[in-house]
Amino acid sequence: MKNVIVIIKKQIKDTIKNKTVLIQFVLFPVMTLIMENAMKIKDMPELFITKLFSVMYIGMAPLTAVAAIISEEKEKNTLRVLMMANVAPGQYLTGVGIYVWTVCMAGAAVMATGFEQKDILLYLATMGIGFAISIVLGGCIGIFANNQMAATSLVMPVMAVLSFGPMLALFNDTIEKAARFLYTQQIRVFLDNMTVDRSTGKGAVIIAVNAAVLILLFFTAFKRKELGK
Repeated sequence: MKNVIVIIKKQIKDTIKNKTVLIQFVLFPVMTLIMENAMKIKDMPELFITKLFSVMYIGMAPLTAVAAIISEEKEKNTLRVLMMANVAPGQYLTGVGIYVWTVCMAGAAVMATGFEQKDILLYLATMGIGFAISIVLGGCIGIFANNQMAATSLVMPVMAVLSFGPMLALFNDTIEKAARFLYTQQIRVFLDNMTVDRSTGKGAVIIAVNAAVLILLFFTAFKRKELGK
């Protein structure tokens, strides 16, 4: 646990220096507050911007942040130094994951200010699940990629599908049929309703399957690619 805390403290310092990663955490909460209060369109559903940006936040920030952090430290050989200092790969990945999840949840807390009090906890729980899945996927990409350029090449198409797929599904039935298998799309549908009933069961199964597949992929990547080398 001590090593995990050390990694978290290290990531806090690194994020302050790395503006590319920092902006990932700040952009969506700030833009959500601005656009939700500035855009007043007739017949637009309540909190439409917040819900849409929430899904995009899940599909972008934790995914790109984790992939960038791991690939950068691999490229700069920082990981090798950490491994030599008796930091286990699992401890490193746990520290990075906890850090990114916590910062993303802080951003979600800002975005939640527009919800009614009774819906805030449900919103945050949903966002927390989405962030966790995206962190696992970002970890997969960061482990597979040998450097930052390779990580960026892998992240961009994945991020585009996860973030913009649910948005485009609002306007195109064909895209909606394909996007329904994505966890981000099911989270968008859930956020639109903000209720837990029988109708949410199918979406919960799809999210659980997404999570299981990505966890399996993560451990496969972890076994095949040795961190720090």
